[in-house]
Amino acid sequence: MVDQAALDDWFCREVLTLEPALTRYIRRNWRGPEDVFDLTHDIYALALHGARNGLPAHTSGYVFAIARNHLIQQARRSQIVSIEFLANLEGVGAPPDLTMADRHIDARDELRRALAGLSALPPRCREVVRLRKVEGLTTRETADRLGVGIDAIEQQLTKGMRALTDFMLGGSGKVAWPSRQKRQVRRSE
Repeated sequence: MVDQAALDDWFCREVLTLEPALTRYIRRNWRGPEDVFDLTHDIYALALHGARNGLPAHTSGYVFAIARNHLIQQARRSQIVSIEFLANLEGVGAPPDLTMADRHIDARDELRRALAGLSALPPRCREVVRLRKVEGLTTRETADRLGVGIDAIEQQLTKGMRALTDFMLGGSGKVAWPSRQKRQVRRSE
């Protein structure tokens, strides 16, 4: 079992650096561009969960294998709606789970923590994350509503979700903006 500090460090140091390549991979292999950020964060959650038992030797291979399998699983689920519906109907009469109360308490704590992290974001970043992740708007709808370009929405969402992830993992939750020197170098290129 990997301790939480090592897991957090591995995630920030090795997994988050794969985000541009992972996003490109998902865009190439998934039919709905509006799902890219949701799928990316699903893959992050799966990678973190799997790495709790031991950090992988080859992080990029591990993450991209998870991405491939997750995309396949999502595609299969979208084709088998009726079976999932029937499975949900079978569970209606099931006796309550004794640990349900614990799950509710944990979920409320997580929600409070997520709301605190969300409120710590800068206003524009917070609004983009709220519209995309809470209200479920597409990138295009969010861009239209805020009167900005799609690239700006994607950048704000990426920075906001990174900061929110950092906050949820016990960090400061500060949005990391490029330093003035780096921005000047990029502009001159």
